[in-house]
Amino acid sequence: MEALLQTIGLAFTLVFQPYVLGVMLMAAIFGLFVGSIPGLTATMATALLIPFTFFMEPVPAIAVIVTTVAMAIFAGDIPGALLRIPGTPASAAYCDEAHALTLKGKAELALGTSLVCAVIGGVMGSLVLALTAPMLAEFAIKFSSYEYFWLACLGLSCAVTISTGSNLKGFVSLLIGLFISTIGIDITAGHPRFTFGSVEMMGGVSFIPAMIGMFAISEVIRYIASPNSITAPPQQGIKHVFRGIGATLSQYKLNVARGGFIGAIIGILPGAGADIAAWIAYAVSKKFSRQKEKFGTGHVEGLVDAGTANNAGLSGAWVPALVFGIPGDSITAIVIGVLYMKGMNPGPTVFLNQPELIYAVFIVFFVANLALLPLGFLAIRLSRLVLKVPRNILMPVILMFCIVGSFAINNTVFGISIMLVMGLLAYLMEENGFPVAPTILGIVLGPMLEDNFMSSMIKSDGEISGFFSRPIAAVLGILVVVVWVIPLLRFLYSATRSGKPTAP
Repeated sequence: MEALLQTIGLAFTLVFQPYVLGVMLMAAIFGLFVGSIPGLTATMATALLIPFTFFMEPVPAIAVIVTTVAMAIFAGDIPGALLRIPGTPASAAYCDEAHALTLKGKAELALGTSLVCAVIGGVMGSLVLALTAPMLAEFAIKFSSYEYFWLACLGLSCAVTISTGSNLKGFVSLLIGLFISTIGIDITAGHPRFTFGSVEMMGGVSFIPAMIGMFAISEVIRYIASPNSITAPPQQGIKHVFRGIGATLSQYKLNVARGGFIGAIIGILPGAGADIAAWIAYAVSKKFSRQKEKFGTGHVEGLVDAGTANNAGLSGAWVPALVFGIPGDSITAIVIGVLYMKGMNPGPTVFLNQPELIYAVFIVFFVANLALLPLGFLAIRLSRLVLKVPRNILMPVILMFCIVGSFAINNTVFGISIMLVMGLLAYLMEENGFPVAPTILGIVLGPMLEDNFMSSMIKSDGEISGFFSRPIAAVLGILVVVVWVIPLLRFLYSATRSGKPTAP
């Protein structure tokens, strides 16, 4: 016990140094800036920082990355709430809900809830990382292609839940997203699909340009088509960010706990990450809410779940990265390279050979997430200037940032083309009552679904029973089947009771 306390004390001295705290502050400002601009994702911010980490010791190098990502993930909520343009992919799950609150004159509630829940989720995820890393990593490593297939199915089942309006239109929107995800090289046979002879199309449709197009460009097109039909947010100041947050969190305290749990668990699964955690948490929130009809109209309950899961998933993704060297998401894939570069070879031995560095990483997570509260507050206060900019000036600026962000993904003009086409598609869909969110979800989960389905079929020699051959896969498979069957049973029950069936 005494040795543990000495190790933790040494870790504190490694973190609480003027140099480390100074670079964390600069990283926080950088993360808030990058996250608030559509197209400049947290992953891109991490990649841009790698050259600077060459000249740093292990603790400040990791601290810079952790701080930047925590700030960037939250900052993506700001343009999502004010402009309906998510700054990061993880914010896309609840972008419509947050913007609907802004249109009601409740921008302070939307952004304040997102900020506080991001801090709580980050702290919860950090606790999970610090206390249960080896145990959770051992659980995550048991996931094979069978479990990931069912997890993808469960995520896709959320599409109908998160969509507003007709369930049938939500399902069609999901199919559109799944179709888009198949464009490119067949991952099994290596044959090009729907590429029409284009070399650029062989790489598939990049998610970031697609997301920018479907959320941002569709708004620009809508403004150009009918400038007077766009509902502008109320011209209000954003001063009292924390007003009413205590009552909101008290009312939805179970949602906070549930969102943190979902985020941490989904985060530790390699390849899942905060993006999928946010989608699933929002869908679960709507599924078990007593006020389902309010979702999509500006209801804060969904923000509580998804906002908490968002940042909890970031910490969870570090569990398999530190314990086994397996990246939990694209960010930790970059981080693993930094760890090797700094001599902190990921794996069980790092906890024995360099425990003070591991505990320093844990402390950095807590400091970064707690620092998000005051720094995020300042970012929100500055964001009120966006509401004062006239739309005829704001839209060209948004278009410029969208073009830069889409080009920067792969440094090709093709990314801009994807953005424009997807923007036009989203505009036509929304004009005809089809929700955009399921399409985005289909693009995100489509490759994961196909890859794991084909791998599982090859391993089981085409036997469907293989998908239920493992305990965790069987549990997830049964859960997915139940989620699919219950609406059908309700449909049949309503048909037999009234003789006039209602849509499931």
